[in-house]
Amino acid sequence: MQEQYNLDELPKIAKMILEKANSKVFAFYGRMGIGKTTLLREIVKQLGTTDNVSSPTFSLVNEYQYPNGLIYHFDFYRIDNEEEAYDIGFEEYLYSPNYVFIEWPEKIENLLPNTYTKIEITEIPTSITKRNITIENIITN
Repeated sequence: MQEQYNLDELPKIAKMILEKANSKVFAFYGRMGIGKTTLLREIVKQLGTTDNVSSPTFSLVNEYQYPNGLIYHFDFYRIDNEEEAYDIGFEEYLYSPNYVFIEWPEKIENLLPNTYTKIEITEIPTSITKRNITIENIITN
């Protein structure tokens, strides 16, 4: 599924993503500065958290509480290899019953579960404020 949106439409897009998702694991793809964390912040807000959501670029993972449990937010931009994700216990987070949001999943592609929701954000060449978003439920065996 593909949509176009601007910042004013983030609540609508976040709600749609949560409704369309087939899993509690979300992989966010897009270039640096495209708005992955901004979108993620709105999704986490829609889940009911009042925590301050920021990119865990240096800590690799942030944890947020929401009414039904925990949300784990990973940013793998700074890792050099998948072994670093193993070292922080990524698989334990991944297979927990909690939400897991991953920025820069291309860095740990081989560690992604068989079922997850892929979110890809790209620019629209004719607009500085609008974005394209592709939402795809991934199921592999």
